[in-house]
Amino acid sequence: MTTDSRTATGPESETHVKKRTLVGRVIAVTGGARGIGREIAAQLAESGAKVAIGDKDGDAARATAGELTGTTLGLDLDVADRGSFAAFLTEVEEQWGPLDVLVNNAGVMWVGPFDEEPETARRRQFDVNVHGVVNGVTLAAPGMRARGAGHIVTVASAASKLAPPGESSYAATKHAVFGYLSGVRAELSGSRVELSVVMPTVVNTELAVGTATGAAAMLEPADVARAVVKVIERPRFEVTVPGYLGPLVRAVNVLPRPVRDLITRSMVPDQVRAVRGSSARTGYERRVLGSDPTPRS
Repeated sequence: MTTDSRTATGPESETHVKKRTLVGRVIAVTGGARGIGREIAAQLAESGAKVAIGDKDGDAARATAGELTGTTLGLDLDVADRGSFAAFLTEVEEQWGPLDVLVNNAGVMWVGPFDEEPETARRRQFDVNVHGVVNGVTLAAPGMRARGAGHIVTVASAASKLAPPGESSYAATKHAVFGYLSGVRAELSGSRVELSVVMPTVVNTELAVGTATGAAAMLEPADVARAVVKVIERPRFEVTVPGYLGPLVRAVNVLPRPVRDLITRSMVPDQVRAVRGSSARTGYERRVLGSDPTPRS
């Protein structure tokens, strides 16, 4: 599959932006023990960066760091706990010096009818997906601004712009992240601190197990990781994977609501239908969201 991460409009998407080297750069990746985070860490380390892998499963983070080629470090990190996030960043800087790039990758998702979603699952999604990003930005960006250099990349989702049935709370968290980062980016204008939001469609990871892809083909973690590497090398704010998604969403959004709804229903997966009667997500949601999922009726 070919993915094109160059989807921003305006100056950010211009080809003359100078490519930045990754060699020797200090990069921290949250949720880096598995899935997309692991692949991001692997590609960055292979490119010569010093990569710190943070994960709530610290043992898995350390195991991943030991398995990857290059300079890597595995550490415990609960992004929803501000003290844990601060300790993680402090340890990285004590090991390697000032942080050049923070990749906010950690995320969790519950799928099913909105009125069957456990409160614990909803709160955990907001804690990790929103407050985790806010913790990372507010802890890392001030130091970057003081140094006059730095980049924060957040792996969000196409759900930042769309809201599939069955992902109402998850989509709300991703909409919140996009809005938050848009505001922070405006505040950091002129500071030489870059912000980027990477928004993939459905990716073949544990987070998406049992879900449907809609009109888009299933992505692999490597597709998203390549987009993250590219945006670190040539920063811009909005990145969609696959690349056609950004222009398509913008085009659809200018249409009258009835037409827009018709097109959206034909493209966006109905996750309520996808998980109905299935137990495929039970293990993941019990482990990550901390509650016994209710049966999908």
